[in-house]
Amino acid sequence: MSIASTPQKKSKRRGPYVIALLAIVLIAVVALHLLRDRKPIHGAAAQVVSVATATLGTMPETLSALGTVTPIATVTVLPQLSGYLTAVGYREGQDVEKGQFLAQIDPRQFEISKQQAEAQLAKDNASLAQARADLARFAQLNEHKSIAEQTYVDQQFLVQQDEAMVKVDRANIAQFDLDLAYCHITAPVSGRIGLRLIDPGNFVTASSQPGIAVITQMKPTTVEFTVPQNALESVLQRVNAGAKLPVTIYSSDNLKQLATGELYTINNQMATATGTVTLRASVPNDNEALFPNEFVNVTLLVDTLQNAVLVPTSAVQTGAPGEYVYLVNDNNTVSVRTVTAGPASGPYTAIVSGLEAGQRVVVDGLDRLSDGAHIKPAAASGTQAPRAHAHAHPASGISAVPDAASHP
Repeated sequence: MSIASTPQKKSKRRGPYVIALLAIVLIAVVALHLLRDRKPIHGAAAQVVSVATATLGTMPETLSALGTVTPIATVTVLPQLSGYLTAVGYREGQDVEKGQFLAQIDPRQFEISKQQAEAQLAKDNASLAQARADLARFAQLNEHKSIAEQTYVDQQFLVQQDEAMVKVDRANIAQFDLDLAYCHITAPVSGRIGLRLIDPGNFVTASSQPGIAVITQMKPTTVEFTVPQNALESVLQRVNAGAKLPVTIYSSDNLKQLATGELYTINNQMATATGTVTLRASVPNDNEALFPNEFVNVTLLVDTLQNAVLVPTSAVQTGAPGEYVYLVNDNNTVSVRTVTAGPASGPYTAIVSGLEAGQRVVVDGLDRLSDGAHIKPAAASGTQAPRAHAHAHPASGISAVPDAASHP
């Protein structure tokens, strides 16, 4: 029994080794098959991108802000005395000139008062004449010591009193003349009159609200807008140097240029709540395109950069290195180049440092690029473009528009 069991035990021990050997052979065959079928690995394909060449040109540096059309004069015409309003001499929305008739207050009570003052003046003039005649006689008698000295002195005082009464009467007459002038209400400034605030037949009192009418000066006018405190320094430098900074006014939707003017003044205080300062521009507004209290967009030309390096705005990226561009090398690879961006318009950005004119940068297809990546330029183009025009933006900030005509 023991001799027969020995070969059986050995065959049982060899079983696992045979299975393992077969598994190894099978794995080797599969791996060899996979290696034979695997295609050779080629280098990564070059990415197709659009490039542009940095060029030199002029870049106007502007400030864009929201503004409000603020008339130079808005006057509420108030009555300066009390009485019934008998006539109104204007039409609603009419343009009036300074001194033009607007309304009439019943003048009869003031005419009667003036007649009474004139009668009192005549009476006092007569008393004065009598007192002066008596004084002349008393002077002769006093020379001959025919009357008491006190009588002569009292007569002198009486003449002075009568002279003072005459002055009071003349002042009363002048006051009634002024009242009669106030009854005839005229326009204090030239401008456009608003809607009628009171109708004839109403009793008005001195300085009664809402007044007779409101006159707003239409031309010239001003536009108020604010700029952030960080942008104020450049404006002050130019203004203190005597520069006249031009201002362009656009409609609230930025689709239409309404007017042009120049910076008129800068407020003397900073608004602590917003960190902004108010500027005012003067606009001729001859065509009355600007309407009082209208919201507009304002573009203030602060300065113009000469011989600035210009690239399309899409080429400038922001990331971990800060502001950078993908610089195109001679071997059709790209390098990350850190730059300092200056003023920018919609399509263009000025590069202050980090890039030179003539160097090429990637402007489209940047999403999958990395430092050292191979590229295939789709088309080389410069920053040449048709002449652009300044365009206001709703938000305050430094912006610029290139003068394409000056590009090389």
